[in-house]
Amino acid sequence: MSRHRKRGCRSGMATCRATVLPVRMKVAQDNLVGSGTLSFSRTLQWIERQQAQDPMSRSSVKPIYRIVLAASILAVSVTGIYADDWPQWRGPNRDAISKEMGLLKSWPADGPRLKWKMEHLGEGYASVVVSNGMLHTIGNESGIIFAYGLEEQTGKVLWKTKIGESTRHAMSTPTVDGEYLYALDPDGELSCINARSGDVRWHVDFISEFQGKLQSGLGYGESPLVDGNHLICTPGGDDALLVALEKATGELVWKTPAPVLGDKGRDGASFSSIVKTRVGKIDQYVQLVGRGLIGVACDNGRFLWGYNDISANIANIPTPIVRNDLVFSANGYNAGSVLLKLTSKDDNLTLATEVYRLQGNQFQNHHGGVIALGEYIFGGHGSNNGLPTCLNLTSGEVLWKRRGPGVGSAAVIYADNRFIFRYQNGVVALIQADEAGFTIHGKLQIPGAGGDSWSHPVVANGCLFLREQNVIYAHDIKRADAASVATPKPLGNAFSSKMQAALNALQTENDSLGASDDEDNINSIVFYSQLYNAPEPETVFATPFVRLTPNAEGLFDPA
Repeated sequence: MSRHRKRGCRSGMATCRATVLPVRMKVAQDNLVGSGTLSFSRTLQWIERQQAQDPMSRSSVKPIYRIVLAASILAVSVTGIYADDWPQWRGPNRDAISKEMGLLKSWPADGPRLKWKMEHLGEGYASVVVSNGMLHTIGNESGIIFAYGLEEQTGKVLWKTKIGESTRHAMSTPTVDGEYLYALDPDGELSCINARSGDVRWHVDFISEFQGKLQSGLGYGESPLVDGNHLICTPGGDDALLVALEKATGELVWKTPAPVLGDKGRDGASFSSIVKTRVGKIDQYVQLVGRGLIGVACDNGRFLWGYNDISANIANIPTPIVRNDLVFSANGYNAGSVLLKLTSKDDNLTLATEVYRLQGNQFQNHHGGVIALGEYIFGGHGSNNGLPTCLNLTSGEVLWKRRGPGVGSAAVIYADNRFIFRYQNGVVALIQADEAGFTIHGKLQIPGAGGDSWSHPVVANGCLFLREQNVIYAHDIKRADAASVATPKPLGNAFSSKMQAALNALQTENDSLGASDDEDNINSIVFYSQLYNAPEPETVFATPFVRLTPNAEGLFDPA
């Protein structure tokens, strides 16, 4: 069979039957065999309809072919869920995107079932993290800052450990790395804690050791980043704006003196958290500090570039979005948003070029964060507001901006082809959105919410975790027909590793192959295509083939 067979051709497509763990995988002529599977020809017809209706969609539809053509060789019919932990701020990749599947596509009228709630966990709006069967956060109990370790399935408090004393709210979401938890109190006391027992391994004081400084007087709110053997933090000092510590001991590895960026903003650490990217041959950390955006080299902390114009005088809060050589940053207090393109000049310098700049009335984000999916940015617009908004990432064009279901700032995450907006007034909405608009698929109201209700929602292992000051709620959002399945084994040398990752995701995605309407299926396929940056079909297959059969090890090779 030719790899360049015309689209929609009904001849020459052989049937592939194989089994990987409990996953049944079948392909028949033009129609995928099994209950509720998605027709390949119908998929192509839908793509062509979209292109005919909207010529501008042609470039955005192109990634569909990358996955759909591969999926038509190796399609999936499963009833399964892929579960994942949420071990740090904004999830596994610090992008607010969960890889979970098998979740509810709509919620009951009164919201998803409450699995458990736990009270008396201290005041604050730090979010929760979930890892290895444990849930962690920090809170202020009558002036004492505690870190907490809870049992994920029941909410039972297994331990709580004092990490500092403060009159400020607990704001920093801790980070879990293996057996250790890294927790930062609002006064700059950083502790490394055994995640199972609550025992403190080491402690560092940002103020006394690094002369730490804050842009805002409200306290430290960043979440430390674990990268290899290092823990990357932002004390905000003149001589130690950023530091790298040995994660096992807390010993200093390097520090970055504060560069001169400009007049906007204030000196010191902001509430934002560090993300990592690679430009040319240089791995770098990107952070929104008190004076604006900066990039520093991962190996020794040397300053590479800076950008001042996005900084607000009151506070800089949202975590930047990085995509290789692109940095998107939205800020509140009318600071607006910006897209920068990074160009590596040499090992000691990166040039940051402004691609576009949006004013505060066009798009700004207070502190709920934004999400980059494919060619688009989604998030809540407004200062202390959360209007659902979509804009084109590369051009900055605002495609739509509409009134949302809640009031106040909106913290946003993405899981299983749905956004979850968590508003300051305690309204939590399940939203499906694309470049054309959004649809609400369910809401719930957090009891007693209001005021500083700024914790971000978290999705982990089929549960939605919500914090409202000293109470944590766990809602079951797993579909009733979904059962856990193991991650499929590698497919051998017939597929690239990127396509393997995409297919692993698709193998456990029941909805992506027909449980809902075609557009929803395609959206899921597009998401995984973009998430894993799948190559063109011609580059996927090492050799032409029409049939896959498992070898003795259960791997798939061309017959």
